[in-house]
Order: sequence, then structure tokens, then C-alpha cells
Amino acid sequence: MTEQSQKIALVTGASRGLGAAMAESLGARGYHVIALARTVGGLEELDDRITAKGGSATLVPVDINDDDAMAQICHSIHDRWGHVDLLVHAAIHAPPLAPMEHVDAKDLDKTLATNIRATARLILNTTPLLKASKAGQAVMFDDPEQGDKFHGAYGLSKAAQMRMASSWRDETAKTGITVHMMTPAPMPTATRGRFYPGEDRSKLADCHAEAARLLDQLPL
Repeated sequence: MTEQSQKIALVTGASRGLGAAMAESLGARGYHVIALARTVGGLEELDDRITAKGGSATLVPVDINDDDAMAQICHSIHDRWGHVDLLVHAAIHAPPLAPMEHVDAKDLDKTLATNIRATARLILNTTPLLKASKAGQAVMFDDPEQGDKFHGAYGLSKAAQMRMASSWRDETAKTGITVHMMTPAPMPTATRGRFYPGEDRSKLADCHAEAARLLDQLPL
């Protein structure tokens, strides 16, 4: 199989949580996984797990807020593989829970930059790669708890992100890209741990089981 004919999955937030579980499952399903995250150690551990199951991955340590780096990464993907078959956007910034009048300005800025602006730039950079696939697909994750009290900063960013995803889905419905907005079950991720410290995590869904359930819903 040539690199141009490989099935390519681009996964953001791939070093831990649902992003890592999705990347690992996709590797086992025959995709070459391009794994993006800031945490090098987490990416290396992911690569070991994918390789152990006979898959392959390209590790890209990057902050998705770095516009120049993200643009260059997508250019490099185009030059090497020519396309992306599946985008899984799992990168997220979760600020501490707080009443709106107490939201820290720096936390708010980082939340809006990561969850809204970086998502918009990701759509810009990956749309040509997805269109170059025979059946490009993108997955965005909704969160039903975004409207809860003390979730104001996080909630507004997720609502805006889902509005972008909805627009992108409708705009590309006839251009060869299928955009999915999926709602994972609550999982014992670091993000949820920041929101609900002390929660009984044994009652939450396993990340790998949830990744498999979500992927089974896609026409891969």
C-alpha cells in the first residue's frame, strides 16, 4: 500500500482521554493515525499501544493554538498523503468551574482561543484534505452538561463550537464531507476530573469502550 492510498485519521487531543482512545481504536481498524497533542510522553505511550496492535502512527507534538504550526502540519499532510479520511477533534480546554462574575480573564481567553478560534482554524486547514478523500468525515464532540451552573466559560465555548460544526456540516453536505456531532457518555477523563473532583469514577464509561461505541456508528 502506498502512502497516498492509506486510510488517514487526524486526531487532536490524542495524548489522553477520549482522543487517545479514539486514536488507538482507529489504529487497530487499519488507519494510519496522525496524533496531535501537546504532551510528548502521552503521544509516545499512544504510539507504543498502536504499534503493539499492528497499527501505525505519526506523532505531532503541537499546541493547536499555534496557527503557523497547524497550517504547516496540514501542508505536510497534503504533501505526504494527499488527504485525510477522518478528522477527530478531541482537543479541548476546560477552565475551572466558577460563577460568571468570578471567571478568570486568562482562563476565559484560553478557553475561547482553544475551543472556538483554534477549531475555526482547524476547519479552515483540514477542509481541503477531507475533500481530497473519497469520503471525508469529521467528528466533533458535544457536551450535554455545558449549560450547567458554573460552566459558563466552558459552556459558551462549547455552544459556539457546536454552532460552527453545525454550519460546517450543512455547508459541506454536498461537497463530499460528512460532519458528525457526537455525544460521548461521561468518562473518567482529566477534563471531567476538573469539573467533578471526588466523583465516583467507577460509574463512568470506559474511554476505550466509548471510543469503540462511537466509531461503530460511523461508516468507516
